[in-house]
Amino acid sequence: MKIAVPVKTFSKNSSLTKELLDYFPDSKLNNNAVAFNKQELYDFIGESEGMIAGLETIDENLLKNCPSLKFIAKFGVGLDNIDFAACNKYGVKVLYEKGVNKTSVAELTIGLMLSLNRNIYSTCSELKNNIWNKSGGTDLSNKTVGIIGVGNIGKKLIHFLKPFNCKILVNDIIDQVDYYNSQEVEEVSKKNMLERSDLISVHTPLNNEMYHFFNKQTFEMMKKESILINTARGSIVHSGDLKNALKNHVIKGAAIDVFEQEPPFDLNIVQLPNLICTPHIGGNSMESVLAMGRSSINLLKRHISME
Repeated sequence: MKIAVPVKTFSKNSSLTKELLDYFPDSKLNNNAVAFNKQELYDFIGESEGMIAGLETIDENLLKNCPSLKFIAKFGVGLDNIDFAACNKYGVKVLYEKGVNKTSVAELTIGLMLSLNRNIYSTCSELKNNIWNKSGGTDLSNKTVGIIGVGNIGKKLIHFLKPFNCKILVNDIIDQVDYYNSQEVEEVSKKNMLERSDLISVHTPLNNEMYHFFNKQTFEMMKKESILINTARGSIVHSGDLKNALKNHVIKGAAIDVFEQEPPFDLNIVQLPNLICTPHIGGNSMESVLAMGRSSINLLKRHISME
C-alpha cells in the first residue's frame, strides 16, 4: 500500500522515514519540505490509499480529488482540520491516538510560564542590547493558575505544577469531579477563572465555543497582572485584541505557540516586548516527534492488517 506523507517534520526525520518505508516501501515523502497549496497537495497524494496528515485541511474537496484514499493517520493530536462528516461520506477511516504529545506541550507551557513570570525572556533580550536590567519578575510558586481544558495535556500540566504549590482552577466540558478532588484542584466557571487567575493556560480543541474566546471583553475581565498562555490553537485568541491588550497593558503578558495564520503575517504583534512567541513547537520535541510518527505508522499497520 502506498502512503502519502506531506508532513515536513515527519519526512525530515530519518528514523521515522526508515520505519515507514520498511513496512510501506511504496510510500511518498515530502523530501523537499514543500509547503503545498491545495492542488499541489491533491497531486502529491495522487493514488495513495493511505495518508499521514499533520495540519493539512482534510475536507470534501481533498477527498473528492483523492478518491483512492482509505486511511488517514494523524501526526499529532489536533483534529479541527479534519471534516469527519466528509470522511464518513467517502468511507475514509481517520486514525488517531490521544495524548501522544502531552509531555512535550505541557513542558513548553511550564517553560513559558517561568520565562514570563521571572522576566527571563525580556531581560535576556535587553542584555543582548547592552541593557543591564536586574528586574527578576515574580515567582511562579504559590500563584493561582487557571487551566481551560483538562484532557491529557491539561492533566500533565497539573502534574508538573504540583511542586510549585499553585492554586489550580480548572474548567472543562466533561464532568471529572473525582479527578479534580483527587488532585485538589477547584472547578470553576470560565468567568470566575478569568477574574481570579494570575496565569491562564488553554488546552482545548478549536470549536465554536472557543473560537476567539480570548478577545477584548475577556481580556478586560482578567487581572491587570495576569498572563495568558496559548499552546492549543491560534484562533482561540483574537490576535488583534491580544495585540491591543498587550500594548495597552490590559494584561501583563502572553505567550503563544500557535497563530491564526502560520507563519503569522502580522509581525507587529510578534515584536511586542511582553509577548513570547514560538513557531508551533509545543509538540515538536525530538521525543514527541518520534512518538507521533510511530503512532501514525502503527495505527496504519494495525488497521490495514485488519482489512
